[in-house]
Amino acid sequence: MGEIFGGLPWWVKWIAVPVIALVVFGGLIASVVGFVIGLLFKVLVFVALVGGLIYVVRKFMSSSSSRSDW
Repeated sequence: MGEIFGGLPWWVKWIAVPVIALVVFGGLIASVVGFVIGLLFKVLVFVALVGGLIYVVRKFMSSSSSRSDW
């Protein structure tokens, strides 16, 4: 690989090749990033819902146990 890029100017290695890679693989990169962000959002929603459920159940259990003390 070093032989291929050896005789080329610096701007070809550091500017032109990454730009071509972004043009060719840009849609793939965007879809992967979108998938990861969507997955993280769903995980956060799941954690919030489970945390809310645990909070409501504990609140209900503590209020029902205090009523049974009467």
